[in-house]
Amino acid sequence: MTSEIYHIPALLEDSINGLNIKPNGLYADVTFGGGGHSRAILAKLGPDGKLFGFDRDRDALSNAPDDSRFTFVHSNFRYIPNFMRYHGVEKLDGILADLGVSFHHFDDAERGFSFRSDAPLDMRMNRKADVTAATIAETYPDKQLENLFRTYTDLKRPRAVAEAIVRARAVSPVDTTFKLADAVRKALNPKSEKKELAQVFQAFRIEVNGEMDALKRFLNATPDLLAEGGRLAVITYHSIEDRIVKNFMKTGNIEGKEEKDFFGKVSTPWKLITRSPIVPTEEEVDANPRSRSAKLRIAELTNN
Repeated sequence: MTSEIYHIPALLEDSINGLNIKPNGLYADVTFGGGGHSRAILAKLGPDGKLFGFDRDRDALSNAPDDSRFTFVHSNFRYIPNFMRYHGVEKLDGILADLGVSFHHFDDAERGFSFRSDAPLDMRMNRKADVTAATIAETYPDKQLENLFRTYTDLKRPRAVAEAIVRARAVSPVDTTFKLADAVRKALNPKSEKKELAQVFQAFRIEVNGEMDALKRFLNATPDLLAEGGRLAVITYHSIEDRIVKNFMKTGNIEGKEEKDFFGKVSTPWKLITRSPIVPTEEEVDANPRSRSAKLRIAELTNN
C-alpha cells in the first residue's frame, strides 16, 4: 500500500506554508492518513525537529515514514493532550488537521463508507469500535435518525429519510451500503440523488466516529498545546466542520460567542492568518476532484 494510493493530500503547499515551520520545531499532524502532509512537514524540519502523526485507523501505520524524527500515535486526535504529556512535550509549534476522509476508506469497499459498492454497513475508522453504521440504521428511533440528518446534513426532507429507514428495517435488516441506499432513495430528490445519498452516508459516518465531538475537544485543547506564536491549520470539507473551526479561530470558542474587553475588542487567543478560507485552485481540483470542497483556515496563538 502506497501513500499515493491511500490518499492525495489537499491544499498541501498552502497548509505547510501556513504552519510557518521552524527547522527545530515540534509539530503534530493529527490526521496522518496517507502521510502526505507529514512528509512535507518533515522535509522542512532539521535534525532536531520532531513530528507526531495521529491516526485512529491502524491501516495508516503502513504509511509511516522511516524517520527518527517521526512518531506514529495510534489514537483519535481528541486525546492529543494525553499523548503529548506521555511523550514529554510541553508545547508544540504547529498543529495540522485535515478532516477529510482518506481515499483508502472510500475506495476500500469492505469498509462500508460508500454507496457505490455493496458492502457491510460499517464506516468505523477504528475497527475495534463497537458501534457501526448498521447499528445506527437498525436501532435509532425515527426521531433520533431525523435529528442526525438535521444536524449533519442539508437534506430537504430529513424526516422522510428517517421514516424510510424505519420502514425498510421493519421488512429486513438495513445492514449493507446498498440496502441503506435503497431504503432512502424514494425520500430523495431524483435530480440530486447522488449528492443527497452522499449526505446520508456522511451523517452516518460522522455519528459512528463521533467526529463533531472529537473536533470540538481537539480544538478546545489547542490553546494549551501550542507555544505562543504557534500555528493551527485546519482543512474542512463540509459546512458543519467549517463553521465550528471558523467560530473557534475568530472568537476562541466553539459557539462563536464574542467576548469583548473593556475597550470593545474581541477577547481571543488567536490571530487570524486567513481572514477567508483558502480553497483549491482549478488546477488542483482537476488533478484531485475530491479536493473540491476543501477549505483551509489558519490561526496563530498570540496569548496563552
